[in-house]
Amino acid sequence: MYYNEICMSIAFNELEKTFNLQSKNTSYVLQIHRDGYLVHLYWGKKIKKVNAEELLALTGRGSFSPNPNPEDNELSLDTLPQEYPAYGNSDFRAPAYCIQLENGSTITDLRYESFTIKKGKTTLEGLPATYVESDDEAETLEITLADPLIKLKVVLSYTVYKDYDVITRNVKFINKGTSNLKLLRALSMSLDFDSNNYDFLHLHGAWARERHVERTSLLNGTQSIESRRGASSHAHNPFIALLSKDATEDYGDVYGFSLVYSGNFLAQAEVDQYYTTRVSIGINPFDFSWLLEPEQSFQTPEAVMVYSSNGLGEMSRTYHKLYRTRLCRGKFRDKTRPILVNNWEATYFNFNAEKIESIAKAGKELGIELFVLDDGWFGKRDNDDCSLGDWVVDAKKLPNGLDTLAKHVNELGLQFGLWFEPEMVSPDSDLYRRHPDWCLHVPDRIRSQARKQLVLDLSREDVCDYIVRSVCDILKSAPISYVKWDMNRNMTEIGSENLPRERQRETAHRYILGLYKVIDRITSKFPNVLFESCSGGGGRFDPGMLFYMPQTWTSDNTDAVERLKIQYGTSIVYPISTMGAHVSAIPNHQVHRNTSLKMRGDVAMSGNFGYELDLTKFTDKEKEVVKEQITHYKKLRELIQFGDFYRLLNPFKGNEAAWMVVSTDKTQAFAVYFRVLALPNAAIRKLQLKGLDSTKEYSVSHKSVTFGGDELMYSGLSIPELQGDYQSVVWTLKSI
Repeated sequence: MYYNEICMSIAFNELEKTFNLQSKNTSYVLQIHRDGYLVHLYWGKKIKKVNAEELLALTGRGSFSPNPNPEDNELSLDTLPQEYPAYGNSDFRAPAYCIQLENGSTITDLRYESFTIKKGKTTLEGLPATYVESDDEAETLEITLADPLIKLKVVLSYTVYKDYDVITRNVKFINKGTSNLKLLRALSMSLDFDSNNYDFLHLHGAWARERHVERTSLLNGTQSIESRRGASSHAHNPFIALLSKDATEDYGDVYGFSLVYSGNFLAQAEVDQYYTTRVSIGINPFDFSWLLEPEQSFQTPEAVMVYSSNGLGEMSRTYHKLYRTRLCRGKFRDKTRPILVNNWEATYFNFNAEKIESIAKAGKELGIELFVLDDGWFGKRDNDDCSLGDWVVDAKKLPNGLDTLAKHVNELGLQFGLWFEPEMVSPDSDLYRRHPDWCLHVPDRIRSQARKQLVLDLSREDVCDYIVRSVCDILKSAPISYVKWDMNRNMTEIGSENLPRERQRETAHRYILGLYKVIDRITSKFPNVLFESCSGGGGRFDPGMLFYMPQTWTSDNTDAVERLKIQYGTSIVYPISTMGAHVSAIPNHQVHRNTSLKMRGDVAMSGNFGYELDLTKFTDKEKEVVKEQITHYKKLRELIQFGDFYRLLNPFKGNEAAWMVVSTDKTQAFAVYFRVLALPNAAIRKLQLKGLDSTKEYSVSHKSVTFGGDELMYSGLSIPELQGDYQSVVWTLKSI
C-alpha cells in the first residue's frame, strides 16, 4: 500500500489501485480497474478507508451488455461506472468524448497509462479557471489515458481544494501520432452514480426572466440543458445539480456541476436501463468539431463540482466563496463596489453633455459615487440601427469630448464609467463598410440581423487586435473608472472567412477563445478599471466571464418583483458581489408595474447597488428616501457583498421571499423580507433566521430588546403588519 506523503489530500492505494481525493468534508474515489479501465467508485461524505470490492459490485448482464474481454462476462463497459467513457466498444450510454479517425471510424479505446500527483493547481492555456494563490491550497491528480493504436493521449486532471468541498476537472487531448484526428465531442467531465434516486435542478429563463429555478425528478432517459446560441445564454445557465429526494436548503445531499465557459455548452443526466445515472457537462457537441493535427493538443474548459451534505444552501455558499475569492481576480475582487447611477433608462439615446452632468450632480447630492454613461455616446448613435464598431465620440452630443465630460463628473466628486459593445458591428457603420468580411458569415447566405447588428468574428486575430486597440484608445482618452461590457445578440450563420473548410465547425469555440484573449489583454492594461459584463442583462452570466470581470449586470429587468426570482435563482451558484442590481423608475419599463421606492431599494441592496433612472425628477420626499438607502447601504455593503448568504423564503413557491447575509465572524447580519401581494386577515408570521451564532446575543434594528442567536434561528423574528402590495422589511443585527 502506498500513500503519497507530500500530497495527503490525494492518496493512492497501490494494492487496490484506488485514488482517494479528500477535501475538507468530501471524498472522491476512483480506481484503475482490471484491463486498465478507469472507474468511479464514490463521491460524497468524507471516508477514510476505501474497500474497492464493496464500492464496486459487478455481475454478468447477458448479451445486450457486451463484454470487451470475452473471458470476463462480468465486465461490460455498458454497466461499468466510468470516469471518461467512450462510445462504440460496449458502452451504449452517452460518451464523454468522440473522435473521428482519417478512415472515417469513431472507435477509440482509452486505457490507463500513468498518473502524477502534485501540489497546487495548473492554469489552463487560453481558458479561465479557478486558481490558487499558494500551492498549499490545493492538490492535483493527473491521470493519463492512452489509445496506443492511434497514439492518442488524454490527460484527466482533478484538483482538490483543501478548504472547500470542491473538485475541479478538465481534460486535455494530445495527438502523439502521425495522422489527423477530429474531435467531435470533448466534454469536461463525466460521472456515473449508482442510483437514479435524485432530483434534477437547473436554472432556465429568457431575456428579462433569467435563472429561474426548476427542480424535477430524474426520469428514465436523458434530461439535458444546453446552449446553441454561441453564448451561455439567458435560456439556460451552465449549471446543474442532483439532489437527494429529501434535500432542502439545509438538509440532504446535493451534487453541483458548474462549467467555467461562456459559449455553447451541454449539461445532462442520463438514467439507463439499470437505473444508474450518468452526469456530464462541457462544450456542446452540436455543430462542433476540432481538427487535432499531429503533436497538437486540445484543452477543455473546467468543470467545478461541489458536494454538500447539508442541502442546497451549503452548496451555494461553497460556490460563492470559491468564485468570489478563487475565480474573480484583480484589484476589485476584495474591494467594495461603488454605488452608481446609469443613465440608460433615464435618457436612452436622447441626451447631451448638459443632461448627463445634471444627473451626475443630482447623484452627488444623494451620495452616489459613480456615474455610468450608457449606449449612445459614439458614432451617429441616436438609435440602435447604426454605428457599432465606430468607437469615436459623437461630437453632436458631446462637443467637448469624453475627457471633458469625465473630468466634469470627477469634479463633482463622482467616478466616471462608460458602456461598450465591442463584439458587435452595425451594417450601417464605417467599420462594416471597410471590412464586411469581419463578421461571422457563410458565403452566399443572408446575414441575419438582431437589433440591427452582426457579430464580429473573434476567431480572427485582426478583428481581436482592432477591438483591443479601439477600446484601449477610448480608455486612455479620459479618466474612466468603470466599463460596462455588453453583448446584445447571439450567433447565426456561424462561419469564418479565415478558417479552412475542415475547421469551420471550430468557429464558435474559437470565438470564445478570442473573446477571452481580448478581455484579458484589455483588463490587464487597465487594472484600475472596474469591468462589469453584460449580455442584454444576464445572457452571459457565467463563471467564464467572472474570471475577467468580477461582476455582471444580472438582468435588464429591473422590476423589484421580478428581481426577487432572478436574484434568488442567481444566488444558487453566484455570489452577491457578482450581481449588479439597480433601482429604476416606475411604471417599470419591462413589466409596467408600480412598486414602492422602498421595496425597489431593498431588493437592489441585495447586490451591487445602484440606480437607473433620472435622478433630477425625484421629489424632495423621494430624495430623502434615496439618501437614507444610500447611507444604509454604505454601512452594510462590505457585509452584503462579502458575507455568507442564506436563502430563507423561496419566491418560486409563494407570495413571499426572504434572505439574509451573515458576516464570516457572525457578529453582523442583514436580513430582508418581501411580500408581493397583500392578504386579507393575514396570519401573524415569524421569520426563522439562519447562519447566526447560537451562543451570541444580538441587537436587532427597530427592536428594544436583544435576542439570542438560537431564539432568532429556532423561534424566529416577528414580521410586522404590512399594509398594501409590494412591501418589504429590513433588519440589521449586531452581536453584543
